[in-house]
Amino acid sequence: MTLLLKSSFFPKPEIVAAKVPRSQRIKYVKCGYLPPSGKWNIIEEDFLNDNHGVKLKVLKRVLTNGSESSLQKLYMIDAMQRLNIDYHFQEEIDDFLRKEYVIYSTSGDGFGHDDLHQIALHFRLLRQQGYHVPPEVFDKFIDNRGKFNERLCGNMKGIRDLYEASHLSIVGEDILDEAEQFSKKVLKEMLLGNCFDNHEAKLVTNTLQHPSHKSLAMLTGREFFGDFHNMNNNGWLGSFKDFAKIDFSWQQNLHRQEIHQISRWWTELGLGNELNYARNQPLKWYMWSLACLTDPTLSEERVELTKAISFIYIIDDTFDLYGTLHELTMFTDVLSRWDIAASEQLPDCLKICFKALYNLNNEISTKIYRKHGFNPTHSLRKAWESLFKAFLVEAEWFASGNMLHSEKYLNNGIISSGVHIVLVHIFFLLGQRLTQENVEIIDGFPRIISSAAKILRLWDDLGTAEV
Repeated sequence: MTLLLKSSFFPKPEIVAAKVPRSQRIKYVKCGYLPPSGKWNIIEEDFLNDNHGVKLKVLKRVLTNGSESSLQKLYMIDAMQRLNIDYHFQEEIDDFLRKEYVIYSTSGDGFGHDDLHQIALHFRLLRQQGYHVPPEVFDKFIDNRGKFNERLCGNMKGIRDLYEASHLSIVGEDILDEAEQFSKKVLKEMLLGNCFDNHEAKLVTNTLQHPSHKSLAMLTGREFFGDFHNMNNNGWLGSFKDFAKIDFSWQQNLHRQEIHQISRWWTELGLGNELNYARNQPLKWYMWSLACLTDPTLSEERVELTKAISFIYIIDDTFDLYGTLHELTMFTDVLSRWDIAASEQLPDCLKICFKALYNLNNEISTKIYRKHGFNPTHSLRKAWESLFKAFLVEAEWFASGNMLHSEKYLNNGIISSGVHIVLVHIFFLLGQRLTQENVEIIDGFPRIISSAAKILRLWDDLGTAEV
């Protein structure tokens, strides 16, 4: 996998394919061919109508208005993020939070006040933006027992924001672990004690079930169309909600177009008919891409990522349900060499699958090359090779009936989960190169890929349970 780091040294991809014809007619696609449908800009229509554009300009002026207090602007940013419209305001958000961090850094007493609600909100928004605010800002709320002061229990807004802030903890930040336990306990007790009106109860329930840092605003945004920070009569909040409703409709239309593109690609590819043992779930594959690349402006990248994800499922089903151990060994060997000629010796289903993946890999590489100026062909091939080899290890394991040692299973599972395939494609589709200079290598893998894959593998195998 260390060869993953060679992407920037390769010239233009050798071959390109727009789609794979059905059945036995799937052919090796020759160099230099890219049909008009393969161009990068899939959706060319204006993504905002005139009315939407006017509202956007007005809201940008509201956010940059110097007459608004810092707390009001924090509320605005929080509202925009929860309503899933913050991608329109990234420059303004970056500028404001940068200034807030400078003020915090030069203040002798943290945020300069003792308001739990404001401190927790400041802490969360700055950390989400990548600024390291130490957890010691909450020390002032700790009693002599090392616990959060019980007198905070009546501060519903503060407790709710403390709970939200606690989800941005990192290893070793015990005070934030304590903050999560304390705030969660208080909020649940207040719910059971009927301490809230209907709207507050719904807001607290949503917070406990879907803390903002661990949720997708596209799925939870409509839950925040009611009162927010007790500011239902505020003019800018109403404007944000109106804008969010229009934007939500536009995003729905965009996602429908993307699903249509994926469905058309999958139908024309023909693998659903040829590989009748494999899952035929293009909508499910698209949902993975939608969760990974939530920014509405990344439409092209979501479509291409979905294509790669579909092959993770197809290959997984091929190893689990179709091939014999001998056939899968041949399949892996051909893939390792990326040899079109050698693929002719494979059974028809495996040959079709290999050629389809071969063509897709080069099609995606060409698009990345044209948009970002580097060719990831070699790196993507090595990533797929590692997946095939990991699947083969598991096939040999099941065939022999011998249980793998837990550590070996986990190390192999990091690859067989397919997470590294997804992450590598995301990096390249976003124009990020994986080089020795910008990633840390752990056991042959970039740490950011290895760590995420390990977490998701454990999540998949062990499941989740509410503590």
